[in-house]
Amino acid sequence: MSQEPPCPKCGDEYTYHDGTLFICPTCAHEWTEAEAAAAEDAAQVKDANGNPLQDGDSVTVIKDLKVKGSSLVVKGGTKVKNIRLVDGDHDIDCKIPGIGAMQLKSEFVKKA
Repeated sequence: MSQEPPCPKCGDEYTYHDGTLFICPTCAHEWTEAEAAAAEDAAQVKDANGNPLQDGDSVTVIKDLKVKGSSLVVKGGTKVKNIRLVDGDHDIDCKIPGIGAMQLKSEFVKKA
């Protein structure tokens, strides 16, 4: 039996497939396979070049980034090892050498 995606509206995992639609028995939401695939792609974090990122990857900062609340700057070309993906606007948690723990946006890094 194939694994059906959870409902995008209520998050219920007990969805079922009926013809070309996925249906949620809890909230009666219906969506197509194309919508399910698009939602799955959107959930994936990608770097500035469109490469998918995973926990533990190494990335390189592509431009100088000012650190809010201090006079520090993360220089373009800085390599960051062992990233962790999180939800939110800044989707990468990491430790930058010489600066410390930070959150970065995936649009300002490229996979190393």
